[in-house]
Amino acid sequence: MNSGLTPPAIVLCTLNARYIHASLGLRYLFANMQELKSRTILKEYTTAKAIQDIAQDLLETLSETSTEGVQIIGFGVYIWNVEITTALVSLLKKLNPLLKIVLGGPEVSFETEDQEIAKMADHVITGWGDISFPILCRALLYGPRPLMKVIPGEQVPLKHLLLPYEYFTDEDIAHRILYVESSRGCPFKCEFCLSSLDKTAQPFDLEAFLFEMQKLYERGARHFKFVDRTFNLKIDVSIQILEFFLDKLTMDASNQPANLFVHFEVIPDHLPDRLKETIAKFPKGILQFEIGIQSFNEEVQKRISRKQDNVKTVNNLNWLINQTKAHLHTDLIFGLPGESWDSFALGFDKLYALDPDEIQLGLLKRLRGTPISRHTISLEMVYDKRPPYAVQSTSEVSAQEVIFFVRFSRYWDLISNSGRFRSTLKTLLMMPLPKSSSSNFSPFESFGHLSGWLWIRTEKTSGLSPEELVDALFFYLTQERSFTPEEVRKALLMDYVASGARSMPEVLKGLLPKLRKRDAVKELPNTQRQDRHQRNHGISLDLNTIKKVPKQDWP
Repeated sequence: MNSGLTPPAIVLCTLNARYIHASLGLRYLFANMQELKSRTILKEYTTAKAIQDIAQDLLETLSETSTEGVQIIGFGVYIWNVEITTALVSLLKKLNPLLKIVLGGPEVSFETEDQEIAKMADHVITGWGDISFPILCRALLYGPRPLMKVIPGEQVPLKHLLLPYEYFTDEDIAHRILYVESSRGCPFKCEFCLSSLDKTAQPFDLEAFLFEMQKLYERGARHFKFVDRTFNLKIDVSIQILEFFLDKLTMDASNQPANLFVHFEVIPDHLPDRLKETIAKFPKGILQFEIGIQSFNEEVQKRISRKQDNVKTVNNLNWLINQTKAHLHTDLIFGLPGESWDSFALGFDKLYALDPDEIQLGLLKRLRGTPISRHTISLEMVYDKRPPYAVQSTSEVSAQEVIFFVRFSRYWDLISNSGRFRSTLKTLLMMPLPKSSSSNFSPFESFGHLSGWLWIRTEKTSGLSPEELVDALFFYLTQERSFTPEEVRKALLMDYVASGARSMPEVLKGLLPKLRKRDAVKELPNTQRQDRHQRNHGISLDLNTIKKVPKQDWP
């Protein structure tokens, strides 16, 4: 992305987790480069690409620039790419010691003195870089040279920023997720989140923002992912944005489902009636709400400075699930200060009973700069020293329980959040475990038993194909849980056909072709529209190799 009129002297670069992600931050920087825009180019790679190839491409990009001129590469550094970006910066400095490396992004905005990548870089901009990065580039190119290595980013009113959306290419629009934001910041103070450091949330000019959304829509954009931390903070603004997309559905009205998908992160206890009325107008498959519950434990909420009305949260979730067609992606975090295994299990069971489309299970991470670190000593919080700095144990949760939870959450993604096993999951969780130690039925305990069983037999949490899972679930439910083969096959068959899969699990042989002719479902489950479920696995499982092993005690 460069005007092509002059040789580039500045490269804006980041390594995305996957190709489907398009960096909004880089495009903000590019949009605000002003007179340096003609000398700036934007380059995105994925973390899967070899650093030697990335380094060669970056240096070739700058090769037309005079060797006497200053060459600058600005890297966006995040928790998911810091290790590979560190290796890349080291290689670039060896290949071209004169290259000026500038870092920015949340991972290098705090605790820079301890970071290898910051030591190798020429400059680090902490916080906002939209205005500060162009200023630094001018100083490096034309002088006077800056004296400070670590430069606090200037946080300006949003009205002073040029919006970046015209710099999404046609290729981006056709094949990638478009991240957009109608506001920045967050007024809440949840200590595990970097947004807790914000003073408040700032809105972009709504008219200007919607004008840009209209232009994206006219260019063919149909998948919008809002990164606002609190989309429903200002109800009037939220309604206007939702009505903008409602108008698009009216324009596209036909006998076919609307080709539009919009994702928002919403506050779970703030859904006034006016907003509900608007949400209820959307048909199925258009809206997705990410709803961070994190914990239902009130003591834990207080400990991490999280304000959440649990009664309103449950009531609003019930309303969204039963009165709207929005897809609900709900979040829980394991390992929060003071939260025990049993406390988390109660919260999971409470959320599961509400029946949201997805329950995303996350493990607490100590992001650099977040206030969660104040509990490290008092609550014995032990974190991995390497990214993503996941919690390893606490005063309430053992290292064994953390390891078990990680496996549990991965299997939950494969079986529940994938949308491939809806009927089978209900069969699995419909009754308590034999000889359960719990006085009350617990879906968390029930799925935990399956997780332990799967790990013993497969010793892997990835590379499990849908067919392998079908066969394994059949064996588990019939041999370990005493369900009849007929009822398990019925549930698995219903799920497998609905998933759109086209292979042949062992336990469904002889049943699948006949049913497909009559009942095949053409559309994949709605959850498969999300990028984390667009994975293909191809390892088969021979049922003859599955052998019973002694039971072991699970947390």
